[in-house]
Amino acid sequence: MDKELLYVFGTGNAAATRLYNTCFALRCGDEFFMVDTGGGNGILGILEYMEVPVSRIHHLFVTHEHTDHILGVVWMVRMIATAMKKGEYEGEAHIYCHEGLVETIRTLCRLTIQDKFYCMLGEQIRLEPLKDGDMRHILDYDVTFFDIHSTKARQFGFTLTLNNEKKLTCTGDEPYNPLCESYVKGSDWLLHEAFCLYAEREQWKPYEKHHATVKEACELAETMQIPNLLLWHTEDSNIAGRQRLYQSEGQKYYSGSLFVPDDKSLIIL
Repeated sequence: MDKELLYVFGTGNAAATRLYNTCFALRCGDEFFMVDTGGGNGILGILEYMEVPVSRIHHLFVTHEHTDHILGVVWMVRMIATAMKKGEYEGEAHIYCHEGLVETIRTLCRLTIQDKFYCMLGEQIRLEPLKDGDMRHILDYDVTFFDIHSTKARQFGFTLTLNNEKKLTCTGDEPYNPLCESYVKGSDWLLHEAFCLYAEREQWKPYEKHHATVKEACELAETMQIPNLLLWHTEDSNIAGRQRLYQSEGQKYYSGSLFVPDDKSLIIL
């Protein structure tokens, strides 16, 4: 069995300038399931650097409408449509999002992309609306999408079981809500936001933005007995020391394997 890999494209929060916005992809064989796109065309350079061909991305999930998650979709649609017209992209592309986001994505593309590319949206590039609890078969996975019950903008996360039988769950970019327990419980991997260190909460004020700190994310994973916790969607004031500092604080509250990845990094799942 091929190793299943997590391609970490970006790890920064919306206001980060030294990190790209949080987005990533799961690789299974030669295909990728991409989740979010960041806030601009920086995603194109990251894909090139990490040797992820656009022609191998047939499934893209957009969690919600905030700029740091959705604006890169415009560039992905443009590049996929270009590859299709050149005969360099086989089959259809699927963009998954909750029902309320379909028209938003369509409008962004209509206002910013040439008609020759925009006209492919809805034909070869399909927008796939999701309801809470919907399941789609993507790559080798049965992916279940769920409403995270955001307090800001409607947002979906997802959960799936990898080929190695480990359960992986992404709860979006807000703290875990107990209403999502049925989806998160039993996860072997939890992908969770951590806006900043608990020790720096007065400086960054995460709670005002409805975000968690390293401490809360780690306490959650410990309570739910999740063996692997990955933290991202962070501030970027100290990139060089971020991993060391986040792990140092996190290990006070969590006994599992704690990951604080850099942009453009790979994690074996």
